[in-house]
Amino acid sequence: MKKNFALLLGACLLAGTALASEDLAKAKNCMTCHAFDKKIVGPSYKDVIAKRAGEKGIEATMAAKIKNGSKNEWGAVPMPPNNVTEAEAATLAKWVLSHK
Repeated sequence: MKKNFALLLGACLLAGTALASEDLAKAKNCMTCHAFDKKIVGPSYKDVIAKRAGEKGIEATMAAKIKNGSKNEWGAVPMPPNNVTEAEAATLAKWVLSHK
């Protein structure tokens, strides 16, 4: 019984995190450089999704890029590493990819 409760509580917390992902993106300044449908400094989330469509392991790859940054993928301007935890990076990646 305690184990089931712990699993249910964990699932609820994860669901709450997923629902709060837009707030997390704003808090971590993701929306300063990215928007859903237009390029700002970095590509739009729509363009990221289109480029990565069908790619295996994209959530993990994207989470790593969110956390560690990336270079030379979308032009000359690199994406700097972000001050996020592994869990936050995974939540943000899942959130972006949920907007197909």
